[in-house]
Amino acid sequence: MYSERITIWEKEEYQYEGAFGFVPFLMTYFHEDQEQRPCIVVVPGGGYSIVSSTEGEIVAKKFYQMGYHAVVCTYTTNLIRTAPLLNQPMKDLSRTIRILRAQAEEWHIDKSKIIVCGFSAGAHLCGSVGVHHEDIIDENVQYADISNRPDAAILSYPVILAEGETHRESFINLFGTNATEEQLVYASIDKHVTKDTCPCFIWQTVTDGTVPVKNSYAMAQACLNHGVPFAHHVFSEGQHGLSLADDDWANGRFGEPYTFEQVKCIISFMEGSHIPIPKEMDGIRMMLTPPEEMSKEMLEEAKKMQVGMKANEEVSVWPKLADMWLEKQL
Repeated sequence: MYSERITIWEKEEYQYEGAFGFVPFLMTYFHEDQEQRPCIVVVPGGGYSIVSSTEGEIVAKKFYQMGYHAVVCTYTTNLIRTAPLLNQPMKDLSRTIRILRAQAEEWHIDKSKIIVCGFSAGAHLCGSVGVHHEDIIDENVQYADISNRPDAAILSYPVILAEGETHRESFINLFGTNATEEQLVYASIDKHVTKDTCPCFIWQTVTDGTVPVKNSYAMAQACLNHGVPFAHHVFSEGQHGLSLADDDWANGRFGEPYTFEQVKCIISFMEGSHIPIPKEMDGIRMMLTPPEEMSKEMLEEAKKMQVGMKANEEVSVWPKLADMWLEKQL
């Protein structure tokens, strides 16, 4: 496996004021043979506050093992609400897709088979680019004429609705506390599905207590209404954030926590400026601490965080279902 970190923006291109030195990047998981393969772009969730490590490398390696090239996209988030994100995450994911198509020959990627795979707010980001891709113009001449339209989307426990039964915190991070009606309508993905929207594989659990299952039904209904190929799997039970729902996930084997780099930049800024670090960030700081450096108290707290994280055999079949569906669609 060939793995490389690729910064997606030149520093002069990237202006988000809440980045504190962070610049979005990709981590690649490429096969080293010469076979042309589809590529999965993994987009973790985190409520647009963080980019979760539980849905990053662990997912990319799963699809790599299934024969895909894979990348993890670390997009811009808004943990301390310095400034609304607006469309910066869409710009990040759009640039990612354009880079993959621009480098398709060198990296042996089938540029007609680029699939975005998002979780929760990351699925909202994937869906947003899926329906609004034409709105995201890239001013870099290297990418300006390259399509950012995904060829398919896997939407895992997705945030779809911007009003009503939704995940309100995601939209505060996107637009601030006073989002306009126009912004919320634009961010309601189901309202913008057309016959040209890419095929969608959607899955969620009935008992999701963070993002109501109504969100995935709304997306499935929009696809049905507009003749968009889709699959919709609703599993009987399971918490939000199940990721692969397998033993690796349940035992905290998520892979490297590089998705937290923006958080590390924020913590570094706060420490350097003698700003008190909010207690809500303790869990993230702990995840950034190697086990051998954890105090007894930190290890006990880490164990508490894993309570309830149990493998779910029913749900863990979703990557295989998605793979079979993609083979038919692409």
